[in-house]
This record gives sequence, C-alpha cells and structure tokens, in this order.
Amino acid sequence: MMPSSPFLCVITDEAVCPLSLAEKALQGGAAMIQLRHKTASGSQLFSWGVEITRRCREYGALCIINDRIDIALACRADGVHLGQQDLPASAARKLLGNSRIIGVSASSPEEAIQAERDGADYIGFGHIYPTPSKEKGFDPVGPESLRRVAALISLPIIAIGGITKSNASLVIGHGAAGIAVISAVSRADDPVSAVQELVCSLQQGDIDG
Repeated sequence: MMPSSPFLCVITDEAVCPLSLAEKALQGGAAMIQLRHKTASGSQLFSWGVEITRRCREYGALCIINDRIDIALACRADGVHLGQQDLPASAARKLLGNSRIIGVSASSPEEAIQAERDGADYIGFGHIYPTPSKEKGFDPVGPESLRRVAALISLPIIAIGGITKSNASLVIGHGAAGIAVISAVSRADDPVSAVQELVCSLQQGDIDG
C-alpha cells in the first residue's frame, strides 16, 4: 500500500489552507498528503479529510491523517500517523484493521524498533536537520542516525525535518524510502514547482544510492 520509493509526502501547514496546499502538492507529484492541524475542530478535520482523500484518489496518492484515528476512519482515509504520545500502533491496528496504513514518529533507534514491533507500516524519522516548521525539544538527529536506523528495521522510513531540494538526495542515499516536508512546499512562492523540484531531487538520490 505504500508508494514506490523514493516518494514525497507533503504535510499540511496550519498557516495555509489544507485543501489548496494538498491540491498544489498533488499537481506537483506528491505521493502522500498528511493532514495535520492541531487546533482545528473535529468537524473541520473531517470536512478537509473527506475532500483531500477524494483528491488523493483521483491522483493515485495516499491521504494520511495525523493523530486522529476517528477522523481517518470517518473520512475513509488511507491511514493515520501517530506520535510518541498517541496510541501505540498495536492499539491503533485493532481499531483500523489491516487495510489501512499506520505510520509512527520516531527520533531514536529504540523508538523505531518498538514501532516496528507494534505493527507500524512505516516510520517517520527525524528531525534530520533544523526546521522552522515545528518546535522540537531535541537537536537534529542528522543523516547518519537515519542510516543506522535503516539498518536496524525493515520498515520504510520517511525522513522529516529541514529537508529541501538541496539535501533530499543525500537523505534518500542514507536509507530513507521517502521524505516529508512542510515549509519547503507551503512557504514556497510556487508550491507546484517546489514539489516538482523535490521529486526530481529524490529521483537523483535514488540513482546515486
């Protein structure tokens, strides 16, 4: 069910309309859209989720809902992405069944290994580089940590945190199956072109790797 590697996941930005950003990301070639909005109401998330899921189907991409298992089920999204403070993947699997994707955030080998044991389908690993998009309570883990984790688990890894077209190929070369970005697309003057450039960079990393 996961996209072919290497692929791009675009995470919505609370400062930008999720529907508009998702549409532009899909036009540019993103293979996955993650709906993330910490302050939106359940009804708003559901409305966005239904529309983004519909648009992803049309483009052959995946729609993943951040944190909210109930919203993922209600809007028939492709899956959910869980943080370390959310339900473990093993509990989420009981609610979602085997037909939906479960991703888990990790910032250490131990967290990644546990997520794999709990039945996650992919790991969101980072933050790799400094990032302005989200406040973190720890330093960037760096690409070498990504390489070490990739050697320890069999799950696809989506690298996140400060990834741009300049370093995307290096990240893929260090073992990531894909990358996730927020500001590299949402804050770009031309989001469609930004996505296209990132996708091209990923393909170069695949060749180099």
